[in-house]
Amino acid sequence: MSATALSHSSLKADIAGLLEEARARTLLLVRHLSDEDLHRQHDPLMSPVIWDLGHIAHFEELWLTQNLDGPIEFSEMPGMYNPFEHPRATRAALPIPPIMEMLNRLADIRETVLERLDRIEFDETSALLAGGYVYHMVLQHEYQHNETILQTLQLKRGEPYRPPRIESAPDTASMLAASDMVSIPSGRYTLGTTDTSEAYDNERPLHEVELAAFSIDRTPVTNEQYLDFISNGGYEDRRFWSDAGLAWLKESKAIAPKHWRHTGDGWTTRSMDRTGPVDPLRPVIHVCFHEAQAFANWAGKRLPSETEWEVAASWDPVATLARKYPWGATITPDDANVDQLRFDTVQVDTFAGNVSPFGCYGMIGDVWEWTSSDFSGYPGFVSFPYPEYSEDFFGSDYKVLRGGSWATRTGAIRNTFRNWDYPIRRQIFSGFRCARSD
Repeated sequence: MSATALSHSSLKADIAGLLEEARARTLLLVRHLSDEDLHRQHDPLMSPVIWDLGHIAHFEELWLTQNLDGPIEFSEMPGMYNPFEHPRATRAALPIPPIMEMLNRLADIRETVLERLDRIEFDETSALLAGGYVYHMVLQHEYQHNETILQTLQLKRGEPYRPPRIESAPDTASMLAASDMVSIPSGRYTLGTTDTSEAYDNERPLHEVELAAFSIDRTPVTNEQYLDFISNGGYEDRRFWSDAGLAWLKESKAIAPKHWRHTGDGWTTRSMDRTGPVDPLRPVIHVCFHEAQAFANWAGKRLPSETEWEVAASWDPVATLARKYPWGATITPDDANVDQLRFDTVQVDTFAGNVSPFGCYGMIGDVWEWTSSDFSGYPGFVSFPYPEYSEDFFGSDYKVLRGGSWATRTGAIRNTFRNWDYPIRRQIFSGFRCARSD
């Protein structure tokens, strides 16, 4: 067997194993849900979980069978599981089959995909196949829908979702001063990536940016800090809120992060089936962009741009290059609070190794971090393999979030990964850290 054939054989085995692991995780998350809970619209912002399962199946079928046979005809499978044809709030009315039928459909599609994988030639002249890109794209799609499913289950009606927790006790760093900031010098830095085997089109191309000196919080904003904002009238003081933020505040009537409740003994919060006192040393979670911006204004700071965020997370000033993760080149659930199975945030000083070369802790995991940046393409951006993934969302309607959350799979996060959402969204696992111009 030639070296190329051996390499392709190894790549196929890796992909098959990753596909199997991804599906096992998806089924683990939903295995104890009733058909009724799977089909219920738990919140107008979210799909019924059964729709996500169908969408996972048919996206895989489209890209790993049909779109490999010739020119790309569709970016999303037409019909019931097409997100552009059916907005989330309407999907419960669709004739989605029961869970056993859905599981059979998932299995049948996967069988066809694996048969096709066994025959495929990884033609390096094909952008879809080179390095197994299209398979990694489909894997990340399933990973991302795992997180979407968990967002839905956090909003579950009726009995709370009881997740299959795997408790762990990772290394603990020395206690950090949450108010500390890290200084980043002015200079030219690289942003983005050259990777074409896993990275999405919006992460490319690699390019240089000129940055003025700035400081950024060493950790995400903690519950303790956010409680100070609340107790000092942060939600009532109009000075800290933008016009759009004030409009959201009036409509939402929010007085605290989502899932916080005030009792005679103070504030409590809920993560899935567990409710307890707000832990002062955990990062604040389930806040929207407007809340993050108001806090930053109150604190005499601002939100970082996504360029500042990525430089603080990735740039190694000694090696003068950007790292894939703050600590190095690979990621496991032991490096940061990612990969779902803790089903909650942890204290900001929990992972001793989750630190960037500049000294920022927790830039990967726990909470997605809001930035001040609108979602747009980098200089030289080229849409691939379809504009509906990134390009159609470019504009001022969406703000960029970085860093992943506890609900993010390890295969769907890196320093260059760009998430985006409406500034009013807080059902997502979102928090933030602040910055300041020096």
